[in-house]
Amino acid sequence: MRKFPSLIRLLGLAFLSLVLSIACSQQPNTNAPQSQALVSATNNWVGYSGHHVAVGKDLFSQAGLKVQDLFFQSATEEMTAFLAGKVDIGWFTSGDAIQMAAKDPSIKMIYLVDYSNGSDGIIGRGIKSPQDVKGKTIARENILFEKVLLRAYLEKGRLTEADAIVKDLAAADAATAFAAKQVDVAVSYEPYLSKAAQQGGGEIIFSTKDTNLIADVIAVHDKLLQTRQADLQTYLKAVDQAVKLLNANDAESLKLAGRRLGVSAEEIKTQLEGVKLFDLEGNKSVGFNASNANSLIGNLDMTAKAAYDFKFVPQALKVDSLYNASIVKAA
Repeated sequence: MRKFPSLIRLLGLAFLSLVLSIACSQQPNTNAPQSQALVSATNNWVGYSGHHVAVGKDLFSQAGLKVQDLFFQSATEEMTAFLAGKVDIGWFTSGDAIQMAAKDPSIKMIYLVDYSNGSDGIIGRGIKSPQDVKGKTIARENILFEKVLLRAYLEKGRLTEADAIVKDLAAADAATAFAAKQVDVAVSYEPYLSKAAQQGGGEIIFSTKDTNLIADVIAVHDKLLQTRQADLQTYLKAVDQAVKLLNANDAESLKLAGRRLGVSAEEIKTQLEGVKLFDLEGNKSVGFNASNANSLIGNLDMTAKAAYDFKFVPQALKVDSLYNASIVKAA
């Protein structure tokens, strides 16, 4: 659910114009009066369930905040709308946010939503150490977060992608190829990961469990950050309430998130087992705490370097220009 396969993402772009035509009536809100709705957007990832619960339980409106909810079937569509100024508050991977910031430096990350905590990983057959990957065939999609994950594993064996044969396949296709024993190693995520490992006679050799390798964040444009600070604090406090409910496995909250993503409450609960959701306190103690080894700041440093090294961005980005912790600290 983190990313749709490439073909589906491309098909999804066919209806992007329809979505944007609806959003066009909602002009960018950076100069808006405080009563005007904030346009908040997510895409099809379980880690964004805090937003769906806040909407479903009317937590924003109960706090006196008007929020217009937009839902995109892929991150690509959401990024397009955000860069076009049709979205005020966007939920993205940190890698996606970094790539957008390279195009628009006014974009700032203001909240750590989650870390993948085992839901993304690498499966291998006959691989006992990273050094064993040398000369093997690897399936992975040519997207930033998968390349970051693979790099973290290969570096343990002092290897790079150049030391293997790499096939560019979307997560579902990479898992299928591994299950069919067409590749030796595959980068994928649940629900494909574990099933493919079993079918392909392999095992999960590396995952995001207890790491900050793959982060999701809330991003805004700097002008909104400067003009609607109080509203953003209210927004994050409502999200905080929703995250606390999800972390407590609140039945109604799981049902609301499942309804938004088109799956059962039980499936949401299962998927969230591979994700670490952060509330406001977690953002303060871990997310924006530079002295914490798992801070978002550390993730941004690693991801920004990878984005430049892998030519996803044209120039190296300074980490301190990518985020603003003021709203979290004040909330």
